[in-house]
Amino acid sequence: MSWMILLASAVLEAVWATALGLSDGFSRPLPTLVFAVTASLSMVGLGLAVKRIPLGTAYAIWVGIGAALTVGWAMATGVEPASPLKLLFIAGIVGCAAGLKLLPPTADSEEPAQGAVRPASPAEIPHV
Repeated sequence: MSWMILLASAVLEAVWATALGLSDGFSRPLPTLVFAVTASLSMVGLGLAVKRIPLGTAYAIWVGIGAALTVGWAMATGVEPASPLKLLFIAGIVGCAAGLKLLPPTADSEEPAQGAVRPASPAEIPHV
């Protein structure tokens, strides 16, 4: 579930980034409202996702997917020119984000590695 929240949060990042550009320095009310709502929801989603996904991994995926979707939308709508090289680099960003998801889980992630030992908390360490 954490990965789905992270993905939705990354999509919202692309929405708020696009709305930010359309807000004309926060002078247009509707894009400004869309920015404020989606930026808040995107941050909440990222915060929820990092409860189960390591922060570095979650943040890299959130930024990478959000950036790729933002520039992809800009190219699809004609705001930004597309080129084969730009598409290749965007595919690289998405590929790297997917690669992070495919790595074996760590002790802090939602799916502990088989046989992984959790470090003791300070409360569990006997005092001498």
